[in-house]
Amino acid sequence: MKQTVRKAMGVAAIVLLSSGVGGYTAYQLLSKEKGASTAAFNELFQQNTNNLRLASFNMTDAQPVDLTQAAEASVHAVVHIRSTQLGRTETVRTMPDIFEFFFGDGRGRERQVQTQPRVGYGSGVIISKDGYVVTNNHVVENADEITVKLNDDREFKGRIIGTDPDTDLALLKIEGDNFPTIPVGDSDALKVGEWVLAVGNPFNLNSTVTAGIVSAKARSIGATAANGQAANIQSFIQTDAAINAGNSGGALVNAKGELVGINAMLYSPTGAYSGYGFAIPTSIMTKVVSDLKQYGTVQRALLGVVCNDLNLDLVMDENNASVKEIKDKAKELGIKEGIWIREIVDGGSAAGILEVDDVITAIDGKKIHRFADMQEELAKHRPGDKVKLNVLRDGKEKTFTITLKNSQGNTKVVKDPGIDILGAAFKPVSSELKRQLGLQYGLEVTGVHGGKMGEAGIRKGFIILKVNGESMQSVEDLEQALKVASQSPEQVLFITGMFPSGKRANYAVDLSQE
Repeated sequence: MKQTVRKAMGVAAIVLLSSGVGGYTAYQLLSKEKGASTAAFNELFQQNTNNLRLASFNMTDAQPVDLTQAAEASVHAVVHIRSTQLGRTETVRTMPDIFEFFFGDGRGRERQVQTQPRVGYGSGVIISKDGYVVTNNHVVENADEITVKLNDDREFKGRIIGTDPDTDLALLKIEGDNFPTIPVGDSDALKVGEWVLAVGNPFNLNSTVTAGIVSAKARSIGATAANGQAANIQSFIQTDAAINAGNSGGALVNAKGELVGINAMLYSPTGAYSGYGFAIPTSIMTKVVSDLKQYGTVQRALLGVVCNDLNLDLVMDENNASVKEIKDKAKELGIKEGIWIREIVDGGSAAGILEVDDVITAIDGKKIHRFADMQEELAKHRPGDKVKLNVLRDGKEKTFTITLKNSQGNTKVVKDPGIDILGAAFKPVSSELKRQLGLQYGLEVTGVHGGKMGEAGIRKGFIILKVNGESMQSVEDLEQALKVASQSPEQVLFITGMFPSGKRANYAVDLSQE
């Protein structure tokens, strides 16, 4: 495949060169046929001084960019993270042999298998002297043990304070004091073309610094993290500073030595650096980290609209029906960019204020060119904050002030309840009990001491099979279902399961905390 690509590139280069030579040769032959002068091209060009534009350049004004101080100031605050998922005992069922198939239960035999530990590596940035470390969610997701290694080779156990898959950020804590830190800069002040450093641990090479420029801002690439889940909020800083596997969670630093982004991913056909790296801007990181530290979960403010990007440069595929609709709407409204509102969510922040076919052009005075711009601005706010929107309605510009709400349609603080709110203890159903009841999975309630499960009437011995439609094979599955449900408008766990007697039962566990 690579050879084919190289051959194709070689052919392309040859075609271009051949075209150039052919064009030059044709010009010479044509000139000779007409008896014209065969003066060199630069001589002909200079005959008309209007075509001549000399670029001014003053060597005394050209100063090299010195990034040594920025590197020195940041390298000690970037850490190496090792996340370990311990081996687990899993039950697997073997295919039945011929005798067992006809004369047994036909289900085969179960046996216990011990999986091997899984180890992943990444980077992180110390943002406070008391040991708070920010990294990517995908670096520490599903980790049972986290080890944080500093540039001076000291090692610490890391503890997860909170994670946010939507922005692919996580906050860790290491115990100690007087750790080296990086001052947090203003990513909004970054300019395209500005020099930046990517600091991290690619391929387990500690304390690696690469340099490049800011290639673009507010980039939305439909990116997928290493865990296969897409980050829902995408407004990346694009850079050509080399970012490779292991750089995830590391620092993007400006020439002043200030943190302006958290390196998150690369875009490459080979899986290695090819010129496109992406970082989460500090304008988003600062808000997310603050929420995780204070509440354990992100306080996400929503505008409450269904909308589309009207940027005609991004809407190209005429054959796609939905894309054609957007492009037609942009032409109908006579607008080349902005956020077109297709629907207003009942009870949302915009209800009763904005209208369908309004086009958002600015938030708090910042121009909104594309959807990623709006995401970045809203990600800075919490429910209860007020924002000023510039909107085009029927060709006229209007200004509205809107109080932002959360996904539940109010301005209350949403806290991560943790599994303790259920007031119960759990363990995976034993192999023997699964065999007796003909189950493939399940969580057994080993004790109830009040809490939400007690209020719902769930008793000791009940076997949870599914929660909100998701199969429960481990306590981690229940924790994840609890986290998702606690941030939904309903805030309810719909539980289906059975008792050891074989009796089936359904429960609804209300998670709201009035």
